[in-house]
Amino acid sequence: MTRVEQEAWRARVRGCLLGGAIGDALGGPVEFEDSPTILAAHPDGVRSFVSGSIGWPPGTITDDTQMTLFTVEGLIRAGVRTDRGLGFTFAVVQHAYDRWLDTQTLNGPSGERDGWLQAEQWLYARRAPGTTCLSALTQARQGNDRIPQFGAQAVNDSKGCGGVMRVAPFGLLPAWRWFDTESIFDAAADAAGYTHGHPTGKLASGALAALIHRICGGAELDKALDEVALMLAQRPHHEETSTALSRARQAAAAGTHSVQTVEQLGGGWVAEEALAIAVYAALACPAPEQFLDALALAVTHSGDSDSTGAICGNILGALHGETALPPELVFTVEGRPVILQLADDFALEFTQPERLHGDYGPHTPWTTRYPGW
Repeated sequence: MTRVEQEAWRARVRGCLLGGAIGDALGGPVEFEDSPTILAAHPDGVRSFVSGSIGWPPGTITDDTQMTLFTVEGLIRAGVRTDRGLGFTFAVVQHAYDRWLDTQTLNGPSGERDGWLQAEQWLYARRAPGTTCLSALTQARQGNDRIPQFGAQAVNDSKGCGGVMRVAPFGLLPAWRWFDTESIFDAAADAAGYTHGHPTGKLASGALAALIHRICGGAELDKALDEVALMLAQRPHHEETSTALSRARQAAAAGTHSVQTVEQLGGGWVAEEALAIAVYAALACPAPEQFLDALALAVTHSGDSDSTGAICGNILGALHGETALPPELVFTVEGRPVILQLADDFALEFTQPERLHGDYGPHTPWTTRYPGW
């Protein structure tokens, strides 16, 4: 991989993570409002950060970005784990979600966890976390203070969007480090399954990760969607996700872009609808200079606005890179230093791991920061 290609990929990583956070923060304060109320206050759609409830200032992220950041950290730690000769173990990501659960049940770091992300006090704010994510991870603990064994799928029938809104980082894993798109699809679907047991919740998550992976590989958005559609068609129970994506593409091609069109695709509360709305908005406003137009379209509706905004931001951030992000939102979004630090550490782990931790090597500052489990 050339240096130029590596720099382009790093820009996609930063764009995807920061774009998702911006979309999340745009949509969070209006998530539980209906579209007439939103449009009365924002006739052109939500295009700037606004305040939410008490303790929710403009630019505040929600649980969508919180869990996405723990996904990133989990993947980095899975990369470090390969030093043990065990291969890349995606179940390490469930350990990361277990640490996220601490941030939603404790007032601050307990001192009993390792790694650095769980020590960030600002992540302990509860921003309407999904009940399915909370209950499934709590059940996985089996009455203990942490999950005793990682990798088991949730035993429920939920297809809520709490899986798809957090798996974009799987799509950022580079092809030159073992990761083909099919395996990315399946790994992201399994990761969504740690909390959401319905096949559609898993497949919509796998589809998003595969879409981002193909985009990061240089595919145009339409071409990447074609490839994802073929992958979906090969998997049992794909019909709901395939139909939702097909409807999104048809709506975008029709050329009439409005709140009404968004709401015809659903509310985004379930996985396939959240993915469809995000894809529709990205297709409707695909150019780099239309980034904010796409996010406004994705969040201005009577539904799960933070999740649809986050997913749309993930997609377009990966497509265009960080330079396309609206600067007036970039510099005020909550947690930007941590988001970018994780993005850069992710890039370091998957480009130059030998400079950070050698095979079976000694304890290093990097492995203190990212223990391999």
